[in-house]
Amino acid sequence: MTKTRVAIIGSGPTGYTAGIYAGRASLEPILFAGQKSGGQLMLTTEIENFPGFAQGKNGPELMIEMRQQAERFGAKIVDQYVYAVDFSVRPFKLWTHLPADANPEVLEKGKDEDFAQLSAKLKAEPHDYEADAVILAVGARSRMLGAPGEMEFLGRGVSTCAVCDAAFYKGKQTLVVGGGDAAMEDTLALTKFADSVKVLVRSDKMRASKIMQERVIAHPKVKVLYNTSIKEIKGEGAVKEAVLLNTATQAEEATPIDGVFIAIGHIPATGIFKGQLKLDSHGFILTRQSITAEGVEMAKAALDETGKVAFPTMTSVEGVFAGGDAVDVRYWQAVTAAGQGCAAAIDAERWLEGR
Repeated sequence: MTKTRVAIIGSGPTGYTAGIYAGRASLEPILFAGQKSGGQLMLTTEIENFPGFAQGKNGPELMIEMRQQAERFGAKIVDQYVYAVDFSVRPFKLWTHLPADANPEVLEKGKDEDFAQLSAKLKAEPHDYEADAVILAVGARSRMLGAPGEMEFLGRGVSTCAVCDAAFYKGKQTLVVGGGDAAMEDTLALTKFADSVKVLVRSDKMRASKIMQERVIAHPKVKVLYNTSIKEIKGEGAVKEAVLLNTATQAEEATPIDGVFIAIGHIPATGIFKGQLKLDSHGFILTRQSITAEGVEMAKAALDETGKVAFPTMTSVEGVFAGGDAVDVRYWQAVTAAGQGCAAAIDAERWLEGR
């Protein structure tokens, strides 16, 4: 069993930035990067909106350099997953091994009951690590359609972030899949560059706020198709065509297209924390700076003598901090994720100093 002052669970911009700051604070953090380190940016071929790179930056390259920077300042990076935690008492306990009968493929589906069963089994076994403080940077993955061609062309015409990629589609024909506010925001972002944007709404009405619906419907570049989903995405090297399915009539139609933007939500990787931390109804981690009613109540309860919120990135468990896409329900940007990793590391350092 290994002890550390700070354990960082997750890599990507949040985890690596937390590792940089915790390392510079001489906390000698252990960062659990998982077996597929780097997070969602490992799937991003080009990043144009991360400060400091005037010509853009390849996603995997950026993650490799951030990892090296964290290691340079003393973070020990372990390419293992954390499969179970015990936040009920300090020091916190972490398990990175699996029982002999566990199926990793089942766990990748992220079902709560699978994590609950695994946690119960692991807690009957010796834990692998102890930490005085924990920073959660576990991220979230975009909810995907499951349509053929979707993963094949991810990063080559299929995107989950119009704010990130809209500029690549200047003068192009695009599709947005989704009927919520996020899909409407993606649609409006694309209208600044694309020649046309078709919005595919699976049902006969949108879920977005009325004002967002009105803006989208009124835009001359936008056409909304109700009762419509994508059956298949086709292309050669890049997206060239989408097969649309009318969910009411089952009629199919092939349409030439350059870009498909999927905006049907995110799935936070927080299954192992259910029952140990406060999560919102969608599974996102609540902190003292969460933009929800529960987050506001947590902040009010944590006001210090100056009227400021003490340790804004702290979760409902003292000594456990969080940032990035597993917390953020609004921005989902690499730069904001990195900033939250910085904040979580500083909060952890100051909290440890005060103990």
